Amino acid sequence: MPWRRRGRLLALLLLGALLSADLYFHLWPEVRRQLAGAPPGCPCRPAPPPAPAAAASPGARARSAGGSKLRRLFAHPLYRAPEPPPPWGPEETLLSRQEAARYYRRKMVRWNRRHKLYREELNLTSPDSLLQLGREASWLQFQLGISRYGLYSRSSPAIDKLLHDMQDFNTVSADYSQDEKALLGACDCTQIVKPSGVHLKLVLRFQDFGKAMFKPMRQEREEETPEDCFYFVDFQRHNAEIAAFHLDRILDFRRVPPTIGRLINVTKDILEVTKNEILQSVFFVSPASNVCFFAKCPYMCKTEYAVCGNPHLLEGSLSAFLPSLNLAPRLSIPNPWIRSYSFAGKEEWEVNPLYCNTVREIYPYNSGNRLLNIIDMAIFDFLIGNMDRHHYEMFTKFGDEGFLIHLDNARGFGRHSHDETSILAPLSQCCIIKRTTLLHLQLLALPEYRLSDVMRESLLLDHLAPVLTEPHLLALDRRLWLILKTVGKCIDAHGEDKVVANDTRQLEVPFFDRVTPTS
Repeated sequence: MPWRRRGRLLALLLLGALLSADLYFHLWPEVRRQLAGAPPGCPCRPAPPPAPAAAASPGARARSAGGSKLRRLFAHPLYRAPEPPPPWGPEETLLSRQEAARYYRRKMVRWNRRHKLYREELNLTSPDSLLQLGREASWLQFQLGISRYGLYSRSSPAIDKLLHDMQDFNTVSADYSQDEKALLGACDCTQIVKPSGVHLKLVLRFQDFGKAMFKPMRQEREEETPEDCFYFVDFQRHNAEIAAFHLDRILDFRRVPPTIGRLINVTKDILEVTKNEILQSVFFVSPASNVCFFAKCPYMCKTEYAVCGNPHLLEGSLSAFLPSLNLAPRLSIPNPWIRSYSFAGKEEWEVNPLYCNTVREIYPYNSGNRLLNIIDMAIFDFLIGNMDRHHYEMFTKFGDEGFLIHLDNARGFGRHSHDETSILAPLSQCCIIKRTTLLHLQLLALPEYRLSDVMRESLLLDHLAPVLTEPHLLALDRRLWLILKTVGKCIDAHGEDKVVANDTRQLEVPFFDRVTPTS
């Protein structure tokens, strides 16, 4: 019928009109904007303002303003001062490559044998491959690279690889440290003054047979140690160990073992791989369904002092092990400026400003570099705020002129609001400092190499970044200024020749023109 044909025609016309309107008002403007490169949006009103960019971090601002300060620092001639290039002779290196390989190969064979017997006792039938000693293992290369000049050379490729391996490798065993094993069962938990982190640490072994000391997170980064807390019962902080390694490298000391942060699965990486029944017995599940563990003795033998995963993952620091004492014996020597580990007592250096005169008459501080190395250690401890340096260690092979190893730095970075100047007593009482140490400190006081900036940038490389809060980083600049002020007072009182010990005889010093001892 005609009306039906007219209805279909009208419907087609209506659909065509709608399609044309859609093309003209929606699709065509969008095509024009795409061709013109304009942002999408309605042309009848102005485009919304761009969203404000997130505030850049101080480290990002520093890098964007002038590139990487850390890279420029390590490119400075002071950090490229010549050192004897490898291969070093047997007197310069700590380990013999052949002797170390034989020793660790025997240890690995014994470990594989004990591990196999342990699995047989538990009737574990699942396949478990034996460990193999790789000659290029990063932990072994690190140990072979230790020399009388430091724990590693500036250009050592083994350090970055070691940090990467400690972050990624699976653990194959977990156990107490030797000092904790010696103290097990010797505590009276009723006599605890305050929970301490001294013995809440474990030795983890990785799939490449390397070992690391694990210290779990005990304190939030924003927390400060209470001012009424004694230094010898303070918490040990995992982030302090990490930051100490970075600071030691920035100061060019290279006396702190490589340390990195890692999220550890306390169930998979510790409980399921440990063979120690005592360690297994201190694991429990908290009311919040988190897996926790605590130290058996002597200081943290209560569940309320436990550390817990979330529910299994726990932050911690991993510090690479030094060579076995059977291969490289070490001496543990009391610090002449040791503190009184009691509530009321004081040591002689705390009441006698002329104490250094006594120290200078005692072997081995009456000659050589030992006293200068003690002052290096005091400067390092003052920067991190560590009051717990009761002993220091040295490799016996390198004799009296060997470097001091800066171990156990976890009680640093406790208070950013307080500068404990008594830590600088060796410097202020003896009024002597290495020229190279002073030059490094003065360089790090310059705006283009500011210590807080290079530390901030360096710590961003760690997997647990941010490692330190901003107040702790800024405290480094303040403490650096106090060190230089102390040196300046010494120079004013005694003269530069008597205060600044020249250990740069083998260096070409024209490049130090921007940094002079009296600047």
